[in-house]
Amino acid sequence: MIPPADMMLFVAVVREESFTRAARQLGITKQTVSERIGNLEARLGVRLLERTTRRLRVTGAGATYYERCAAIAAQIDEANSEVQQRQAEPTGLLRVSSPVLYGRRYLTPVVSRYLARHPQARVELVLADRRIHLIEEGLDVAIHIGPLDDSSLVARKLGESPFHFVASPRFLSKYGMPSARDLRSARCIGFSAFETWEAEGVKSRIDPVLTVNDLELACDAAIDGVGIARVPAILCRDAVREGRLKILFGPRPAMSRAIHAVYPSRLNLPAKVRLFVDAMATLAEPTVPPHKGPRRKRS
Repeated sequence: MIPPADMMLFVAVVREESFTRAARQLGITKQTVSERIGNLEARLGVRLLERTTRRLRVTGAGATYYERCAAIAAQIDEANSEVQQRQAEPTGLLRVSSPVLYGRRYLTPVVSRYLARHPQARVELVLADRRIHLIEEGLDVAIHIGPLDDSSLVARKLGESPFHFVASPRFLSKYGMPSARDLRSARCIGFSAFETWEAEGVKSRIDPVLTVNDLELACDAAIDGVGIARVPAILCRDAVREGRLKILFGPRPAMSRAIHAVYPSRLNLPAKVRLFVDAMATLAEPTVPPHKGPRRKRS
């Protein structure tokens, strides 16, 4: 089989009308060009070029062969350009996973703007509050909140998700403003039968009056006066601004969890993944704690 690279080399020699110029263009030596063209002619069993000390001339067979090889070279260039264009412009389906709350609150504007900018792209958004197996489930990107435990994935930090202790004015009117040491015996809304909370450096093992498995339910229950909840700032911000909830133990967050976009590999990263993650880093950084007063704009 004739190596395609030698066919492309022959095209370059004919176009440049010189072994020397073809060698310079391809970054190889003139001797290498001469040897490869000689091997090509030997394999084909036909003379393609007539060589003299002053000029290079294509034979009749060489001219016919050149036309075919030049057409193949054009197709190869077109294929390379098409692949490079696809790498520069997102096309095809992008599968993204996110925790439910983050997806509802922050991904809609990201997805909307991404699709508006890149009309050849498609997005499938999977919202799930569970451990995601990125590669096994055929996902391109996953939003992860909290500690990372898979070192084989590439992770880009998008921001921090601060949590606050909150309670309703009605609850505080009935039970009083608690101190950090009061949490152990206070009416709390938790995620397990027993868990440890820390406020102002004091760790307390709480016994929740209400146990839920959904942060929005915890926030709603706190607004209804059921007890003290520990919820993300992105969830309670509006209720705090409107006076339906109050932050306890000062404005400093009770804790923060890192938000990362994770994906399988940085090598030859598809444009659809790269540009979507860039859009998320620009539009989806929930780092502003809730407080009364003017709202800061998200960058």
